[in-house]
Amino acid sequence: MSSDNAKMHPIFAVPEKAPAEAPPTPSGGAVADREAACPRCFGTGLEVVAGKGARRCLCRTENQRAKSLEAARIPRRYDGCTLASYYPVPGNGTQLRAFNYAFRLVREYPAVERGLLFMGTVGVGKTHLSVAILRGLLEKGVGCLFYEFGSLLKEIQDSYNPVSKTSELKVLAPVYQAEVLVLDELGASKPTDWVKDTMMQIIGTRYNDKRLTIFTTNYLDARRNPVDETLEDRIGVRLRSRLYEMCKTVVIEGEDYRRRFDAQQI
Repeated sequence: MSSDNAKMHPIFAVPEKAPAEAPPTPSGGAVADREAACPRCFGTGLEVVAGKGARRCLCRTENQRAKSLEAARIPRRYDGCTLASYYPVPGNGTQLRAFNYAFRLVREYPAVERGLLFMGTVGVGKTHLSVAILRGLLEKGVGCLFYEFGSLLKEIQDSYNPVSKTSELKVLAPVYQAEVLVLDELGASKPTDWVKDTMMQIIGTRYNDKRLTIFTTNYLDARRNPVDETLEDRIGVRLRSRLYEMCKTVVIEGEDYRRRFDAQQI
């Protein structure tokens, strides 16, 4: 401060008094909430648009989308699996056809009555397309759930109650009730009587409730050589029959895309 300014603003002495107790610095509560609140809606959930009124704030939509994505249980391995990132191999008509079915399902949902059954050998993009469908539907606000079938069976076994001889409903209820469910690797687990009964219970319930389900499997309907097992061998005649009505069967051919990683230098 210059000397001229000091003369214009003299300093006056003020009688001393006991200092007032300083208010506690808030570490949480309403003030912290306001500081952490969305700058558009200030935590109200409603964003005011000049000249138009109020609307649901984007932050609520983003939060709901994040929760829905987490609830879908899509493994991190498939974070990048979208319809936009699926590239059919040039000249592979089966992959292009499968992509078209996936794209159409997302576009036309909820006016869709049947799911999809992606069949093919490993590494042809079955899981990629299934996850891409879920991501597309999640963007539309549809409740979705992903399960690898072997992992689901393991969770059911781990939740088994030896006293009541029943599995925990908390494991099965979301599988029964999901608006759209992906069951990956159908038929991969050894087809014991318990596995077949459990598959029938899960898929039969969704069949009866007409809930949309998308399956992937490495097993085909026809044997390519005498030692091959078919999907019917793995899941049984009754269950395969239901899948014909529940899903459109889409066979995907091609080489295992993962082989290209083996050729990459470290």
